[in-house]
Amino acid sequence: MKIKSVAVLGAGAVGSYVIWGLSEKKDIRLGVIASGERAKRLKNKGCKINDTVYHPEVWTPEEAHGVDFLIVSLKYGALPGALDDITAVTGENTVIMSLMNGVDSEEIIAEKAGAEHLLHAVIKVASHKENDGYVFNPEATLGIIFGEVSAPYDSERVQAVLDLFSGTGLHYRATDCILEEIWSKFRLNVCNNLPQAILGAGVGCYRDSVHMKAISDGLRAELMAIAEAKGIDISKADVSSGRGSAVPPTARYSTLQDLDAGRHTEIDMFSGALIRMGKELGIPTPYNEFTYHMIKALEEKNDGRFDYSGSEEPLWAK
Repeated sequence: MKIKSVAVLGAGAVGSYVIWGLSEKKDIRLGVIASGERAKRLKNKGCKINDTVYHPEVWTPEEAHGVDFLIVSLKYGALPGALDDITAVTGENTVIMSLMNGVDSEEIIAEKAGAEHLLHAVIKVASHKENDGYVFNPEATLGIIFGEVSAPYDSERVQAVLDLFSGTGLHYRATDCILEEIWSKFRLNVCNNLPQAILGAGVGCYRDSVHMKAISDGLRAELMAIAEAKGIDISKADVSSGRGSAVPPTARYSTLQDLDAGRHTEIDMFSGALIRMGKELGIPTPYNEFTYHMIKALEEKNDGRFDYSGSEEPLWAK
């Protein structure tokens, strides 16, 4: 198997990293899936990444049908609406890699497109939007981790993806414990991403406040209990991952970036998913339930729901 065509669905921060890396690959066709006004904008302006503008091809889902490799890098809330597009792209031999960093996007896609197409993966990239483009540090980026969920772990398609990524600026590695790697990243997002979003402070808050650490630890304990109940041994990923990338104490992760920009977050992918799994397994998740509702309320605040004029009828307190 040799990958000769790659389509990216979702040209945000994660999709931009992939486009940046694969644009230098001369022996493949690289396209972004889009339609309507977004397609026109991409064709005219391209994708600005680290102050360089890239011009991948722009395909409709129908034009991309049968592509060798489909990378899904959407926001979680956009996934349900994109399932028909994913199905339209997927041909008999299409390999699908989801880089959405939750723990259930592969399951959601598989229900529509077929589990046999999914090659599980996770991405670790610290990036942010700046003006009309995305910025990241290529050297500090841990990159894409992928693999089969069962043997043979050195499958033909794993080898094909290794060959595709070789000779690019992408950082990547294959693993035989991809589910554990996915949950390890999920743990980082839940425990480090969410509490700082509520506080509105950089990640140094976990080092400098016993209270913030206590919240993070509470979220972590609930996640670990659910992972254990599902048979996921995250310690396998801890051994293979080694040390993570260094970030300054001022760093603001994606959930806080979304709130700063007035956008809705991916809280449904994080605490929302854990609450659902906890109910299915009979495991209480009070820290995640509180965090979920707090971030939903912050989204409502950004939406203007609490912009009171003073002319509203008074509330009665007892």
